[in-house]
Amino acid sequence: MTLNKTTLYDTLRKARRPIDHPWTIFTGDRVLWVIIIALMVISVLVVYSSTAKMAYSSYASTSSAQFLKQQLTIIFGSFFVMMIVQRINCRIYHFLTPMVFLLSLLGTVAVYFVGTSTNGAARWIDLGFIQLQPSEALKVSVIMFMARQLAARQKKIDTLRIVPSWKFWTWFRDPAQRKIWREGTRPILLPIVISCAVILPAHTSSAVLLFGVSWVMMLIGRVRFSELMKLVGWALAGVLLIWSLNLGRSETAEGRVGTWIDFWFSSNEEPKPIEHLSDTERSLIAIHDGGLIGKGAGQSAMRVEMIHPESDYAYAFFVEEYGFILASALLMLYLWIFFRAIEIFRRCGTAFPGLLVLGMGLMITCQALLHVMVTLNIIPETGQTLPLISRGGSSMLFTSIALGMILSVSRQNDEHSHLKPRGESLLEKP
Repeated sequence: MTLNKTTLYDTLRKARRPIDHPWTIFTGDRVLWVIIIALMVISVLVVYSSTAKMAYSSYASTSSAQFLKQQLTIIFGSFFVMMIVQRINCRIYHFLTPMVFLLSLLGTVAVYFVGTSTNGAARWIDLGFIQLQPSEALKVSVIMFMARQLAARQKKIDTLRIVPSWKFWTWFRDPAQRKIWREGTRPILLPIVISCAVILPAHTSSAVLLFGVSWVMMLIGRVRFSELMKLVGWALAGVLLIWSLNLGRSETAEGRVGTWIDFWFSSNEEPKPIEHLSDTERSLIAIHDGGLIGKGAGQSAMRVEMIHPESDYAYAFFVEEYGFILASALLMLYLWIFFRAIEIFRRCGTAFPGLLVLGMGLMITCQALLHVMVTLNIIPETGQTLPLISRGGSSMLFTSIALGMILSVSRQNDEHSHLKPRGESLLEKP
């Protein structure tokens, strides 16, 4: 039997490609699977120990074991959803993106009318078995929508203008401005602005995070840098307007910024009672007490003093019990997620899956970094959870969905099954 060059090439290509049987669970990037499982295991340890305070206070009828069962249920449910998502072809995500974005947007709007309010912010819809936070779904859907819109315009993206003139009275009279609205502002920029505006009243930091991730996606998607800088100027003007009119949670954000500034610039010569300390100050005490190797599992003292050690300050709690060395390794896991996303992106032949992967990886990593910076008092308090670790159903579920999409693209890279959606060109400039 003789092999021609084509047959030999196909044989070698199949030999290099990992073989995944239909019943194989862990398809796609194996390293990413290990990171995900490691983070979920850490979540069990953190939630079980940190909820001891809750079991003996306002949740007197609920034990730590019950909180653990709840978290395990959320983890296994999210893991199951992630396995389903990573089996779906990327072209289906491309097709479903407009509908998913619209439903997520409507759900986030609906939460202000039928949602559950906490600390003056309406964020959840009570479904009985879970309190759903639609803004988490909206963050994922915006990234999907941005990937689709940018991918479809790769042939001309570096020539498009997306930011209209500040002379708003010319937007619908001037033909040039109408062209900007038709080709750039409406399909690319307007969905971001609407989504951030909808999220802002309930969760300011999530709106800022979404804007930042979208900005970077546009930069990677080859939108003109001059347009992106104009967008930054518009964003700063919008922030000043919201602040001056006291819209949304401006008062809460201003208070958090004021507390943060006061900590860095006021003299702290006189010690304050622990009940007068902010949660961020208590988290710094927890980090200091943890040292290099930590106090040990279940030995945290500050979990009784912090309001939300199981969610908003999970990283500080982890440092106190497991030490700075393991906490640094935990931080590296989140950075590793982004590095794996970059590697998967490089192997994509088309723009949509590549931008989808980078957007999801960037969102997860940036959220983790924001959480860590709050615990270290580098930035004011944001309320961002630690992805896959902090207690909470919506964050765990939609982070798992985002990771499932990354794994789906990775699986299709291994299978060489990416098909070019209609109207999409390669990321590289033609």
